[in-house]
Amino acid sequence: VQLQASGGGLVQAGGSLRLSCAASGSISAIKGMGWYRQAPGKERELVAYITIGSVPRYADSAEGRFTISRDNAKNTAYLQMNSLKPEDTAVYYCNAVISLVGRPVFDTRNYWGQGTQVTVSS
Repeated sequence: VQLQASGGGLVQAGGSLRLSCAASGSISAIKGMGWYRQAPGKERELVAYITIGSVPRYADSAEGRFTISRDNAKNTAYLQMNSLKPEDTAVYYCNAVISLVGRPVFDTRNYWGQGTQVTVSS
């Protein structure tokens, strides 16, 4: 299984970016998908998470500005980020909890994509 993240870049404060995370491989089901971020000198933190039933959860810092969604047919999650602030600058990582083909449905594995840099200038 691979997670391919894309969509990062450089944007001015107040701007928008849309991140994508596509999962591929021997996937039976994706239980949940999420976005985390890690700024220099800080620990990795949860930004947003979406369940298999498309119920979203957000960190307080993302609430009202970011929207997470998923396309189950494409095994892809998206993070629409609006009203970006310089403090949103970080490497963003996607995460997925996945059941594999041929394994019991409760036997889930945790996968990480490569990071994508988001830089917000003031």
